[in-house]
Amino acid sequence: MTGSSRDDLYAVIDRHVAALAANDAGQVNWAGGARYSENGVSMPFGDGAWGTVTAVGDYRIDLADTKTGQVCRFGVFEESGDAALFALRLRVTDGKIAESELVAARPIDSGTPFLDADPAPRAELEGMLDPGERTPRARMIELADGYFSTMERNDGTIRTVFTPDCNRRENGTQSTNNPQPNLSPVAGLGCEEQFALGYFRFDNWVRARRYPLVDEERGIVLAGGTIDHSGHLKRYTLTDGEEVDAFFRRPHSLSFLELFRIRNGAIQAIEAVFHFVPYRMPSPWAADEHVMQP
Repeated sequence: MTGSSRDDLYAVIDRHVAALAANDAGQVNWAGGARYSENGVSMPFGDGAWGTVTAVGDYRIDLADTKTGQVCRFGVFEESGDAALFALRLRVTDGKIAESELVAARPIDSGTPFLDADPAPRAELEGMLDPGERTPRARMIELADGYFSTMERNDGTIRTVFTPDCNRRENGTQSTNNPQPNLSPVAGLGCEEQFALGYFRFDNWVRARRYPLVDEERGIVLAGGTIDHSGHLKRYTLTDGEEVDAFFRRPHSLSFLELFRIRNGAIQAIEAVFHFVPYRMPSPWAADEHVMQP
């Protein structure tokens, strides 16, 4: 279905999510050799969430790449009354599903100290960009990749471009410009301010990076990958001279799907869904992972 319309792709993911809610992978028109993964693990069709979802909520962020036949939904589903955020990416070929990738952040076992499974809509992610506000596809990917290069062993060097009002939301919780005391020490700062401090130095590697979907009309790039935390770093000095304790001090990794809204050549909004996985667990989707150094 490469070259299909946005409405065509949205209809495909509507049917896919309905099949998930019905616990029936047999309703999906799978392509030969199709693949399914959940939280970074390849598994058979019908396994995992296909047998546990009891309802799907109304919340959604949909995006589509009409050039490559990729479509994604950020949403909420329930499993026996417990709500979980999810991001679902599909690759559609000739009307059939060739790839289905689900990342589900379940509050009971997500591994994160903050998770809001009832997120509010984000107005800054809605609607199409005016043609003059759009950024070329290749540059959009560069900006998203520069974000992860800024994050990896964060030393204060900014390798991407942010708008002054940029906000990031992770697992439904706004993690920038949010002064709540139970969040991280830098949650009250903006996107660029956090990275300029070098706070995320405990993010050792952002690997298995890929950018399967670019929604040029909406200015959105979808990224997938894995963030590794070795846990070896205990205490370090920010660029302003303050000494802080590392947020993560045990070995583990994050499997994620994350979108970036890019307007006028700068990242305006970030939305991520991630799940904690075993440390250095390989990605089933990355053909060539970034080399990890000690």
